[in-house]
Amino acid sequence: MGPKEHEGDGRTPEGIYTIDFHKPDSAFHRALHVSYPSAEDNARAAEAGVSPGGDIMIHGWPNGLDASGAAYRLRDWTAGCIAVTDPEIDEIYSSVNDGTAIEIRP
Repeated sequence: MGPKEHEGDGRTPEGIYTIDFHKPDSAFHRALHVSYPSAEDNARAAEAGVSPGGDIMIHGWPNGLDASGAAYRLRDWTAGCIAVTDPEIDEIYSSVNDGTAIEIRP
């Protein structure tokens, strides 16, 4: 619960970011990199003496995983990323350009 505070907390950042780049060679079915950490995120982490983390993505299911069942919902496996279905990331990936602003809300 709550916005990302530091590396390894498993939380998803909240706020306005941009899509930095498309990552075709992801371990997941397509991925879009989110511009986290922002300058504000870096300052907050520095004040707390922690690393803000990074490598936040919007992505599909892990490559090779059959997500047709409900087992994927039994635990949070996203490590702070935003997971969507493979068909959803296909649509997002082809529709969103690098530099597009996004707002991540709780």
